[in-house]
Amino acid sequence: MTITAGLGRIFDIGLGWAPVDIDTANAATGKRCSMAGASGITFVVVGAVGGAEDLVLDLQQHTAYTSGTSADLDAAAVASSIGATYYHIKAETALDNDESWVKVTQNVASECTVVGATYGAQQKIVAIYVAATQLGTGYTHVSLNASITTGTAQLITCIYLLHDLAAGRSPTNLPNLLRPGVANA
Repeated sequence: MTITAGLGRIFDIGLGWAPVDIDTANAATGKRCSMAGASGITFVVVGAVGGAEDLVLDLQQHTAYTSGTSADLDAAAVASSIGATYYHIKAETALDNDESWVKVTQNVASECTVVGATYGAQQKIVAIYVAATQLGTGYTHVSLNASITTGTAQLITCIYLLHDLAAGRSPTNLPNLLRPGVANA
């Protein structure tokens, strides 16, 4: 069978967190995702118009699909890991697909801060790329958490895009993203 669609051949999709009012929840804890079988992951966060609070997106790495050791994805937490030095954002009062990506650079860190004074009053799409090689020795899974500083209602959601898959498969034959060696439940 020839696989021609992108899903299963180039990428797989997982959920970080379902839409949540980050103000009410005060934080969103991302689900874990295995990096086995992919060379990288892009975390895609979509946010509604909010207030002037900074939205802090925190990259995490884990040694297991549950329990294990969790740490920030940066060398301060795990010497052999590498944090993020940039993210991309599209933002506008009302997103309508005429926006261009803006690259936001930063010092290497596990946190990517979307500055509320700049982007709070806009709808936004944030994309953070992490290569599998950025994880520390022994770390196999990643996740993304989110928080804001103070309260204004702001709905956000996060989707995981695993890409550069090691083996192309029909989407119905893709392994699960939490425990790839275990049959899908």
